[in-house]
Amino acid sequence: QVQLVESGGGLVQAGDSLRLSCAASGRTFSTYAMAWFRRAPGKEREFVAAISGSGGRGYYADSVKGRFTISTDNAKNTVYLQMNSLKAEDTAVYYCAAGVVTTSPATYPYWGQGTQVTVSS
Repeated sequence: QVQLVESGGGLVQAGDSLRLSCAASGRTFSTYAMAWFRRAPGKEREFVAAISGSGGRGYYADSVKGRFTISTDNAKNTVYLQMNSLKAEDTAVYYCAAGVVTTSPATYPYWGQGTQVTVSS
């Protein structure tokens, strides 16, 4: 079983930076890819970024490419999402997920509870 716990969300101003963390327990990084998704009010859950279980290159949605960076610390079993140059449209609940690296939430069987990010303009 995999358990994921996100932290680091909050209220920031446009242009600010924020780093989200996702602490994982169980068979995670050696077995699964890790990803971040988000759900804005009134919208579907959307892919943000993903990274393979062994680390390496990240995969990003076009809307965050160049501003967000996904990374892992295998020693801490933690995946991070560094978010720079935040925009009001980045406001959403951000979810950590573990599964097979794709942009579809259907391939990620494990999910955290989510952390709220609010960007004021």
